[in-house]
Amino acid sequence: MQENHYDVIVLGGGPAGLTAGIYLGRSKAKTLILDTGTIGGQMVLTYEIANYPGVESTTGYGLSSVMKKQAKNFGCVIKSNIKITGFKPEGKVKEVKVNGKDTYTADAVIISTGGRSRMLHVPGEEEFKGKGISYCATCDGDFFQDKEIIAVGGGNSALEEAVALTKYASKVTILHEFDHFQAFEHAVQEAKSNPKIDFIMESHITGFYGDESLKKVTYKNLRTGEEFEKNVDGVFIFIGYEANTDLVKNTSIKLNRWNEVITDEKMQTNIEGVYAAGDCRAKQFRQITTAVSDGTVAALNALNYIHNK
Repeated sequence: MQENHYDVIVLGGGPAGLTAGIYLGRSKAKTLILDTGTIGGQMVLTYEIANYPGVESTTGYGLSSVMKKQAKNFGCVIKSNIKITGFKPEGKVKEVKVNGKDTYTADAVIISTGGRSRMLHVPGEEEFKGKGISYCATCDGDFFQDKEIIAVGGGNSALEEAVALTKYASKVTILHEFDHFQAFEHAVQEAKSNPKIDFIMESHITGFYGDESLKKVTYKNLRTGEEFEKNVDGVFIFIGYEANTDLVKNTSIKLNRWNEVITDEKMQTNIEGVYAAGDCRAKQFRQITTAVSDGTVAALNALNYIHNK
């Protein structure tokens, strides 16, 4: 068991988790980073990052690869594409079970499990996921070369990804439920000035239809009540994320009504020695830079905790 005991276990390998790992590893803390998917989290799915301080422009995959390399160089043990089958954060020694057989323990835990794409939950969505419906422009954009597609949403991600999709699609229609966008003005203007982009406002999709792949959608104008059909080759849904906190729902860790982990300014949860960082945490803004900040603060406070223990 001694070899499976760490100073800190980091649950999640997105920007928050990797940053925490970098700080922990550099401080010579024995650190294990566990991720149920690909290291990098949602950052890997980002087509272009142009607002990360000190980096003029990069891809999400590129930035996550550098962060992963830094964490490994500082001594972090990284395990990805695993299944976490048990988590006991209570008590002085925290316990994480992986793949139903391996048990790891630690003096402190940082939860940085991130978020997942939010679904519309309308008829046909499950059926056509991966068959015309996507939640990732970077992953699937090139499958829609010279096709007509819809991008659903009105935030920064929706508009920025819609612009990115015009590199592939012949036409992109942004469909949004309100009469205005929630995105920053520069993102709105970039979308409006793109000749390949049209807009359908105050509407929401009511159904997805096709055979082996998506062929059309129905949508309803929320102001007039009118319903319409539109033939499309694909739909990209960008309506935000939900916190990946299923892991902690059966523990004593406190969540808010959106199932986000509640922390104080030190990133500490209601359980001593357990911290949270990144998109899984209850907070106002979710950006790579805020995730990196969270990871830094969580790591430094976790270090203080294990040193004073």
